[in-house]
Amino acid sequence: MIRKSYFHKKSKIETTPSVKKIIKEIIVWILLLVFTVGASYLVASNVFIKTSVSGLSMQPTLEDGQIVIVNKLAYYLQKPKRNDVIVYKQTNKEHSYFEVKRVIGLPGETIKIKNGVVYINDEVFKEKVKTDIIQNGGLAEESIKLDDNEYFVLGDNRNDSEDSRFASVGNVLKTEIIGEAIAREKPFSFINGLNLAD
Repeated sequence: MIRKSYFHKKSKIETTPSVKKIIKEIIVWILLLVFTVGASYLVASNVFIKTSVSGLSMQPTLEDGQIVIVNKLAYYLQKPKRNDVIVYKQTNKEHSYFEVKRVIGLPGETIKIKNGVVYINDEVFKEKVKTDIIQNGGLAEESIKLDDNEYFVLGDNRNDSEDSRFASVGNVLKTEIIGEAIAREKPFSFINGLNLAD
């Protein structure tokens, strides 16, 4: 009887640290879960934002009223690339709301629109997306030389878009770019895979 009681007590002593260990592990997992949820919220609210497309200028890639997801950190480590769809805000122009357009010309390049075709540094620009022949070259009917911090943007609906061809918009400064429009919300799709040319 004495031996049995001894072993019984010893068994209790051995299991107690195991229970404490399990409780500690549960607490660690809860803390990790809280941290992960909190970090996810901060990323979602500060890195990614949503904005709606206003007007017909990005048709057929994006429709009026569609919600797009914008990556605000896209251009912290790299510069905007040709064909990126960007969201920008020009506060010194006639309007001060978010615009969605496609980057065509990069800093230091010369842009010209001749006979409805875009030329970059005197070479024909091969369109990534399906577009119509441009009816109005606007300011770009004369060569436009971009400064080191300027981008030339166009809407995919080339004949119904207020963009860098017109004085109301002009060239977009790097500091005016909010981020890259990476996806549309409904129906969900990544923008760089929409309306591609053959």
